[in-house]
Amino acid sequence: MAATGEALTPQGYIQHHLTNLSVGEGFWTWHIDSLFFSVGLGVLFLWLFHSVGKKATTGVPGKLQCFVEMIVEFVDNSVKETFHGRNPVIAPLALTIFVWVFMMNFMDMVPVDWIPELAMAAGIPYMKVVPTTDLNITFSMAIGVFLLIIYYSIKVKGVSGFVKELTMQPFNHWAMIPVNFLLETVTLIAKPISLALRLFGNLYAGELIFILIALMYGANWALSTLGVTLQLGWLIFHILVITLQAFIFMMLTIVYLSMAHEDH
Repeated sequence: MAATGEALTPQGYIQHHLTNLSVGEGFWTWHIDSLFFSVGLGVLFLWLFHSVGKKATTGVPGKLQCFVEMIVEFVDNSVKETFHGRNPVIAPLALTIFVWVFMMNFMDMVPVDWIPELAMAAGIPYMKVVPTTDLNITFSMAIGVFLLIIYYSIKVKGVSGFVKELTMQPFNHWAMIPVNFLLETVTLIAKPISLALRLFGNLYAGELIFILIALMYGANWALSTLGVTLQLGWLIFHILVITLQAFIFMMLTIVYLSMAHEDH
């Protein structure tokens, strides 16, 4: 159903579910739903892990404590195996990225009509519930990682060392400085772009598939039965996708920051 109460065409249904609740115009457009769910899930993550940490016991752990400890140990081992510098910020950052991105991705497991229909019943015309299907969210996280890369590159190597890294490799000759600078700058800028687009593209495609499957419901009993089977199969496969994408974003962040700490 559309916000006006009229029945949606298949094209209108898809467009409606891919439209953000937004305010403002142009560059200053704010996607309220993406901000609400991303910040809300971030607060939930902080509260949950803080609560488990305060109640942690050295005896037999509860199921939640055991689950949290498994995640922390997994991330800690990933950092130890990949990051070759010394920085106490990297492990907490990696843990935050992995859990936060996974939680945002996991919103794709919620049936596509549930929250939008509840929102429409409350008079809210649009409601996208998967923040990582919003390019603004994935780019903002990638830009945050990019700023950390620049910061630690300058902190570890100094301004002159960072400039030399951009101008004196891969060809260590003064005549090749323009070529080196172009190549290294493109490589540097490609890091946040690839981070953002990889996460966005995979989750956006996954959400679109769920929406297309939902269109099969109500057509006839055969298509509805097929839709249930396809949704179950895609749901099971998509659990792997959302976990893998959170892991990839975390690992690339660790790798990029490890490279920033390498002083040649």
